[in-house]
Amino acid sequence: MIEKHQKRPDIGGQAVIEGVMMKSPDAIAIAVRRASGDIKVEREAYVPLSKKHPWMGLPVIRGVANMVSMLAMGMKTIEKSTKMLGLLDEEPTKFEKWLANKLGKDVDKIVMGVAMVLAVVLSLLLFMVVPSFFASLTNRYTDSLLVVNLVSGAVRIAILIAYIGLSGLIPDMRRTYEYHGAEHMTVHCYENNMPLTPACASKFSPLHPRCGTSFLLLVMVIAILFGAIMDQLLQLAFGIDRLSFLFRLARNLLFFPLVAGLSYEALKGLAHKDNAFVRAVRWPGLMLQRLTTRRPSEDQLEVAIAAFNAALGGALPVEEPKTIEVPEIPGENEISEEPEIPDRLEEAADDPEASAD
Repeated sequence: MIEKHQKRPDIGGQAVIEGVMMKSPDAIAIAVRRASGDIKVEREAYVPLSKKHPWMGLPVIRGVANMVSMLAMGMKTIEKSTKMLGLLDEEPTKFEKWLANKLGKDVDKIVMGVAMVLAVVLSLLLFMVVPSFFASLTNRYTDSLLVVNLVSGAVRIAILIAYIGLSGLIPDMRRTYEYHGAEHMTVHCYENNMPLTPACASKFSPLHPRCGTSFLLLVMVIAILFGAIMDQLLQLAFGIDRLSFLFRLARNLLFFPLVAGLSYEALKGLAHKDNAFVRAVRWPGLMLQRLTTRRPSEDQLEVAIAAFNAALGGALPVEEPKTIEVPEIPGENEISEEPEIPDRLEEAADDPEASAD
């Protein structure tokens, strides 16, 4: 058992097509299972934004910086993993060649750029425009600012659950959710100082308290409370009884970075604590992860472990496993016992940018 003054380094990652990305404090590694059955691994150095710009490591600000960094990293990771799988080796069409020639960019960069723009536009439409419309509509029938923001938040959460649930029906997405589970189980295995093998990792839960899915839910819950407070302040300051649709949309966009920063701090604060209150607050996020994770096969766990070992610069030494009890959460197991930290990783314990996803 570690001393209380020591902190656990947070190692996180992301599921990709037929593989997993893992991020350690100083490196990013991607492992994918190719059609031939072999595992291809690539690793590159990583320097946190907080080291390049210390002010980006400040509370709240680091949450916004991390969100932007992870979005950019996520797109880059997806692009790299598809290349590793050989999915971009097909001959581009005449239109793609023409477009690449006109823009002076590689075809794959154009495709990823268009995909990113469409993803941002769709996200704004679903999680900003539609909820703002329903909030403005509700405000016509009630003066309760809390009710208005509850309706807006409920619409956001309903859209999120529906989107994730429907995407899980697609076979390729279901496999990606299995790799998502493999990522979480590998991190659990490491955090509990167990040998990093598929057999050991398979004993752990695919749910993890630092998952990005939980972060999304926290953002939406905090947005409800923050929106109600902001509406009250605007009403008192400017005498505005009802916010118009455009005004409400502008307010949501303007204050979203602050909401994201506060949500990041909340998630980080909840991740390493274990009491009745924390478990109750964390529970909805863990339940939402049931939609974004599936129990993986041992082959998929093998890929996640390969990425994890590569991110740390080599396989960790196998130590004598501890005798631990796995506490129950509804339908799954979650390990909460503090791990022993390898000496070479203790200095990275305060990395504010690490997250499970």
